[in-house]
Amino acid sequence: MKFDKIKNKGQARLFESQYLEVLTKTHPLIIWGMYLPVIGYMLYYSYASLAYGMGQVAAVFIGGLFFWTLFEYIMHRFIFHMVTEDPKMRRFVYVLHGNHHEYPRDKQRLFMPPVPSLIISSILFSLQYLLIGKAAFMFFPGFILGYLVYGSMHYAIHAWNPPFKFMKPLWRNHHLHHYKNDDKGFGVSTAFWDRVFGTFFDLDKEKEDKEKTKSLMFDRK
Repeated sequence: MKFDKIKNKGQARLFESQYLEVLTKTHPLIIWGMYLPVIGYMLYYSYASLAYGMGQVAAVFIGGLFFWTLFEYIMHRFIFHMVTEDPKMRRFVYVLHGNHHEYPRDKQRLFMPPVPSLIISSILFSLQYLLIGKAAFMFFPGFILGYLVYGSMHYAIHAWNPPFKFMKPLWRNHHLHHYKNDDKGFGVSTAFWDRVFGTFFDLDKEKEDKEKTKSLMFDRK
């Protein structure tokens, strides 16, 4: 889903109902506040009630965190940028992610809102539990922390310049994804999988367009 013009003001109207529309928006702190207790409880439950050792908890937790990065890449590349002629699916893709490309300055739609987030995360935890059993109580917290880091990194990339020089390639990779070619640059929290699958931009050959980059940054007024 490509747009000829990026809109620097306003936000997309996703639903006619004002009640549904409200449910499509959120603040990052709300999502962090919602999931941090879940992460903490599940890790404590794994250690105190399921009798896993600290080393096991840490290892599986880190595995879940790493798995998130692959999940993020796959979702962004194949679901968020799905190419389809079906009107309903095009509508689905727009609601899910396309609106962000049309309105990249919309701060309220970088995280999945609470209601759909809880539904989707419950489904994902159930699938993980079916696949790996009780280890899901250690794996899922890492997976969810990966999501929180992803959303926060996404916010940071649109809000500020990279805080450290080594992070600039990640920033540029995402900016180019927006204004140069959305068939590349799918990693947000990390560029690792872009490099693995050959979708990382060749930054040495890409001229930095400061004006287009500025159009993607949040209005600080």
